[in-house]
Amino acid sequence: MAGGWTRDGAVSEQIEASIQDELARMGARRRPAGESLTHCAECEEPIPEKRRTALPGVKLCVDCAAERDTRATPRGGINRRGSKDSQLR
Repeated sequence: MAGGWTRDGAVSEQIEASIQDELARMGARRRPAGESLTHCAECEEPIPEKRRTALPGVKLCVDCAAERDTRATPRGGINRRGSKDSQLR
């Protein structure tokens, strides 16, 4: 694949590094820990027993958790690699 002024394999390395960065970011997300609540911490709705069993330490009902997951989370805007592809993200 033509890469312009880049060395051979640089584009593939950039893609692989981006994937690894995203996987590391996803893995760093906080997971529930401790005792599960019987009622949601935000809306006070009951949390179903099956959800509490599946996710030990759960604090939110499905609706509140889904709303929290769709909120925008800020990312670092640092261009560590200095490549044109990473500047376009």
